[in-house]
Amino acid sequence: MLAPGIGRPKLEGQCALSQIIPVAPFDCVVFGGTGDLATRKLLPALWHRDADGQIPAEARIVAVSRKNFDDAAYRKFVEENLRPQLTADEKPLWARFLARLRHVTLDAEGEQGWPALADALKGGDAYVRVVYLATSPKFFGPIARRLVKQGLVTPLTRLVVEKPIGSDLASARRINDEIGAVIEESAIYRIDHYLGKETVQNLIALRFANSMFEPLWSSQWIDHVQITVAETVGLESRADYYDGSGALRDMVQNHLVQLLCLVAMEPPRAFAADAVRDEKLKVLRALSPVAPGSVVRGQYVAGAIAGTAVRSYADDLGKGRTSRTETFVAIKTEIANWRWAGVPFYLRTGKRLASKNSEIVIAFKPVPHSLFGEGVKLEANRLVVRLQPDEGITLRLMTKEPGPGGMRLRAAPLDLSFAEEFSVRFPEAYERLLMDVVRGNQTLFMRRDEVEAAWSWIDPLVREWERGSEAPKSYVAGSWGPAAATALIERDGRTWHEELA
Repeated sequence: MLAPGIGRPKLEGQCALSQIIPVAPFDCVVFGGTGDLATRKLLPALWHRDADGQIPAEARIVAVSRKNFDDAAYRKFVEENLRPQLTADEKPLWARFLARLRHVTLDAEGEQGWPALADALKGGDAYVRVVYLATSPKFFGPIARRLVKQGLVTPLTRLVVEKPIGSDLASARRINDEIGAVIEESAIYRIDHYLGKETVQNLIALRFANSMFEPLWSSQWIDHVQITVAETVGLESRADYYDGSGALRDMVQNHLVQLLCLVAMEPPRAFAADAVRDEKLKVLRALSPVAPGSVVRGQYVAGAIAGTAVRSYADDLGKGRTSRTETFVAIKTEIANWRWAGVPFYLRTGKRLASKNSEIVIAFKPVPHSLFGEGVKLEANRLVVRLQPDEGITLRLMTKEPGPGGMRLRAAPLDLSFAEEFSVRFPEAYERLLMDVVRGNQTLFMRRDEVEAAWSWIDPLVREWERGSEAPKSYVAGSWGPAAATALIERDGRTWHEELA
């Protein structure tokens, strides 16, 4: 086995930006340790941090679930799920990672298994203790209470809770009250993995580390903002959860609203947790109510994506079920403050769309007067922040085509591709966020008042849909959503970005 602290070899030409900074010794307890989130995101994130040499030798990973696994069975389970992803040069590091893993069989709502968890954590009271609740929200309160009852909450314990934090404002408050009654707010980390994406943080750098953009970042120069999170996948293994949630609760209330906050917030006094979150909260409280004609919801029917036929939402649910759950939402809203008055923000998300694409488009106003005659079409400048699949930033500018024969203009991109510019592997969002929890850095995590302010904005829309009789509008899988979503933006004289690209 390799010595502690040894990680992947550096790539040729790897820059100093990729320097790995070790964290303090910690124990990571994952409730729901055999579930989808743990196997797809959390364990791979911890593996990559370990392979890069960031995790200290003392660190332990304790998975908690109802499965009757001992340590060996759990390691075999992890091996089957993760090892196929490894490259040949990573396999020597694998034994070290497996040795960190333990499993405790435990009933989150009962008393069984808690002594075994205490035994697994023995000797770690001086370590940071990350407790990750990768479970249904109904277990958040019971688990938090039992952690305290069993004496497993130390001064260095940090509780991480996943979305959804409630299904409306009332349930969010109830969950926050339950965990807040036994765990201090300063030790609660409400995670939104979109905030851990490299490009999202670069949005902050773009605005506040450069002098050229922030003076233009207002209604004086910006025409509108588009935020799109498009998925090609359907329900996968989340049918029951998703059908009770829908796109509005699953994506808009957290991911898209958080992205909107980072675009629209005022400069914080420092890049520090409460300074950033204070400014985001101001944006949430300034969001205008969504007008009835300013929202479109849809549900996909059978179609094709990349040449492959896909079923309708009803067929994906199976067993002859029908549903009015939306798989697509488009919203037009505004922010009622001095900086953004009159600037529409268009939010859009959906499943089974034409491509997997997450981006923020800052559309600047056109030039006030064209020097080049009526036959020359001038495209307004657009700043495009790409979150996935190819992280980067593009600024589209009008340029002259080379050659003689007059002034021929066309739009061309100034393109910053992170993959090309930095010869490093980009950590996944969960890798960064988990290490931030260990460090005690809450900047990229949501505070209680943020979560509740977002629900306060969403709730009236949810109630309106529940009272109404109108079903979601159908859209063909592989399209960009219902025709009404196109009409939503085009009636304002604007166009969705993919139609301009």
